[in-house]
Amino acid sequence: MKDPVQERNEVLYRLNLAVSHLEASMNARLIPDGGASLVYAIKGARDNEGVAAVPGGMVLRGGKVTAGGICAFGADEPCARIILTAMKADPLIRCAATIGFSENVLGVFEAMLLECTPIDRTHKAPPISTMDWGIAACCTDGVPDVIYDTGGDKKPGILYLFGEEPLVVANNIIICSNRILSIEL
Repeated sequence: MKDPVQERNEVLYRLNLAVSHLEASMNARLIPDGGASLVYAIKGARDNEGVAAVPGGMVLRGGKVTAGGICAFGADEPCARIILTAMKADPLIRCAATIGFSENVLGVFEAMLLECTPIDRTHKAPPISTMDWGIAACCTDGVPDVIYDTGGDKKPGILYLFGEEPLVVANNIIICSNRILSIEL
């Protein structure tokens, strides 16, 4: 069994490596207005303090994709809830990212043969937040590669990407970034 400090350091190292790749290669058009998120949890994480994230997310500065801050544990509670919910369905899935939704971007992920599952807003359980019940409802038979919400109630759509570790998720975003260079979002 790994030393807890060593595991936390390894999580931060891998997350920072993925962030560097995204800063170098992510298409700026995938960044939603509030920024994109990237999180990575320690094994068995149970709360926000066990999930490392980019504080402020991935944002645009001067037209370039950049990290909003230095990766840290407990830095993105909303996105931490996403991965913690997914980990209940599959503890091996410990990384999640959020990017802006468009039908064209979804089409790229489908063409990459990633499993893409929509959040069905018609089956909302009233006392639970949309993000929590939506992710849980999509993970009844394991965690898909992509969960998407087309938006509504004046909220923009969002894509949630999942993987076992950050470089896998970042590489899927980079492949998508390269493929959307020539299409209209």
